Amino acid sequence: MKKAILNYQDLNEMLDGFLRESEVFWDDFYMDRTKDIPFFKNKGPDENLVEYFTNGLAPERVLEIGCGPGRNAVYMAKKGCKVDALDLSYNAIEWAKERAKEEEVKIDFHCISLFDFEFKPRSYDFIYDCGLFHHLAPHRRLTYLEMLKKALEKDGYFGIVCFNTDGALDTPDWEVYKKGSLNGGIGYTEERLKEVFVNDFNIVNFRTMKKITQPDELFGEDFLWVSLMQLKNKG
Repeated sequence: MKKAILNYQDLNEMLDGFLRESEVFWDDFYMDRTKDIPFFKNKGPDENLVEYFTNGLAPERVLEIGCGPGRNAVYMAKKGCKVDALDLSYNAIEWAKERAKEEEVKIDFHCISLFDFEFKPRSYDFIYDCGLFHHLAPHRRLTYLEMLKKALEKDGYFGIVCFNTDGALDTPDWEVYKKGSLNGGIGYTEERLKEVFVNDFNIVNFRTMKKITQPDELFGEDFLWVSLMQLKNKG
């Protein structure tokens, strides 16, 4: 059946078709909890997230996108935040729900794509993304940014954890579609990552994540960037 491209949604769906089926991939990824994946073994929050809260970040309403097994969502709920946590994978969400129950915290989990999630504009004073952005196809970045700007309150904060070039190849955007692959995720240089956000956000903090030797109460790997940003007030 032929389908016309009549709007941006049609265009996004067409470009999505050049790449792997995300929902199936991530559901399989989270099926085996015994895999040797750093954040599978560690239940603790990201070291940078703890630093933000220690230094005074105190959001009331939080949206975590790509929450996985719920490490960071549980931490923020224990800090008194009202948390909405999203993940595309049913297996990840079920695992996260189990952890939340163990820790006796209430979190509103949603098994849904970020791009299908409905929310009231200006609902959140903090949005956190640990590991979703570097798996995002280039054509989806624009919608991603629009979602952040729409969901955040005025002067709201955004935190991101993302592959640097030690974590993945610095694959050029056009190359993604030529090969039909993100090569397991895009590794961003500092310049390339900042370029995406600098027009809409003030960069409060940007650094390499600290390597945390395990076992430990915190998670940290130095093949990742971490950054805290604040939405610009454009009047």
